[in-house]
Parts: sequence; structure tokens; C-alpha cells
Amino acid sequence: MASRPLPRGERETRTSPPYRTHAHCHETPEVIEIENVSKHFVSRDRDRVAALTNVSISIRRNEFVCLVGPSGCGKSTLLRLVGGLLPVSQGRVVIDGQPVSEPRAETGIVFQSPTLLPWASVLDNVLFPLKMMKRITRDSPDRARNLLKLVGLEGFEGKYPRELSGGMQMRAGICRALVHDPDILLMDEPFSSLDALTREELTLELMRIWREQPKTVLFVTHSIPESVMLADRVVVLSPRPGRIAEIVPVQVPRPRQFGMEALDEFQRATSRIRQLIFGVERTTVH
Repeated sequence: MASRPLPRGERETRTSPPYRTHAHCHETPEVIEIENVSKHFVSRDRDRVAALTNVSISIRRNEFVCLVGPSGCGKSTLLRLVGGLLPVSQGRVVIDGQPVSEPRAETGIVFQSPTLLPWASVLDNVLFPLKMMKRITRDSPDRARNLLKLVGLEGFEGKYPRELSGGMQMRAGICRALVHDPDILLMDEPFSSLDALTREELTLELMRIWREQPKTVLFVTHSIPESVMLADRVVVLSPRPGRIAEIVPVQVPRPRQFGMEALDEFQRATSRIRQLIFGVERTTVH
């Protein structure tokens, strides 16, 4: 059984290690405001199914925030609400002071599958959003090529998706989400279908891209270590209907690498998240 959500005033875990995370995110205003958001769906037999209840989060500009929680708790639903792909049932989502009621051009989205167009080259796949938004310019191909170089796909511009590995396809999908230089990047378990080694490689790649081209990132994952490796803060959701159980700050210094998993602060954060999701009695192996 999951541990009881803490009262609102006690939700954020406070620790005092000698580190600071991505420092500028603590000095900038909130860019995403999720205010008392609830979402329900109506099933085929007309039953009302609550997915999220009274969720409130403020996310600062260029902050990296991960959403974790048990399956079916509404993580992906919340991401789609922020992206304007679903309407809220109650409350509101605000980005840069404007309520979100539909997808916005300045939000990039990466889904679990890269969903590349099979008949288009890698370069044309990356340029596709610009063509759809009628924002393609003479310089757009150069920007797309620079992004592909950034993620290690230089020389693959003329290849087709069937000629790429799963990890290479996901890299191309990330480039496609970044090609129009959005200020917000939403990522829904983008590495879930990859093997462990490719997943670690892309985790490091994503952190490097985020350092070099800062964005506000909201990232859904089922992996607790992955969330702590990536995030400034980890939002832990309760079982359905999803509520915020706690927001856990990650005080591991940046830039990060996988050797940091042994640090005390990394271990404290992962242990607290496991405790919130599984309960105290299930975090100990007898």
C-alpha cells in the first residue's frame, strides 16, 4: 500500500546537502502553472472515471521536472493536459500567463514512439513540424542538420527510418521536437522501449542537449533512478485518481553522470520516491 500523501504544507521534502541543482531555475518565474486540475473520462458504458484530482504544480523556466508514479496514475494524461491535447475537467493550465485550451506552437512533444514518417528521409522528418506550421525558411535545413549533428546523427540525413536503430529513431524524434526551438519540451516515456544501454546513452544525451539549449522540460517516466538522474524536482503521483503525493527536490550537482548514483543525495531521493510509491514495508527485501 502506498504511503499516505502529506498535508499540502509538508509536501516538499527538505534536505540540506552542500549542492545546488540547475541554479538559474530557482531565480526565474514560473512558466507553467497547473492550478487545481482534475480530469475525468467517460467510459463506453457511461461510467465516470477519474484520472487526476486537484493537481497543482508550478514549473519554473528552464527547469527539468519528472513525473513518476504507479501505472495508471495519470502521468501521461497530465502531460497531455499541459500540451493542450486534452481539455481539463476542472481547474486550469496556464503557460506564460495564458490559459492552455489547444496545442501551442512553442511546445515540443516527444512520445513513447518516435512516430517518424516512413516515406520521408531523416532530414525531412525533422523539418516536418516547420512545414506543417508554415514556418520553414531558407535557414531551416541548416538548423535541422545542426540538431542531427548535436545528437550524433550527422551523415544520416538522407536515410529512412527503417534504416535506423530504435535509439537513432528516438534521436531523430527529439530533433523533430526541437527544430522550431520551442520553449517547453514535453516527453512521455521516450526511452521506455529501448534497451538498457541505449537508454542510458540517450539519458546522458538529453542532459547534454538541455544544458546546451535550455528548455522547460516535463518528463514522464516509470524509472525512479532515471527521474533522479534527470530532474531538478520529481513530482510523485499517487495511485489513480492521481494526486500529488510529494514533490521531491533533487540536490545532486550538475553536470550529472551515472557514477553519481552512489552519492548520498541520489540515494536519499530514490529511497524517498520508492517509499512514497510502494510504502515503507515494500522498500525492504527480507
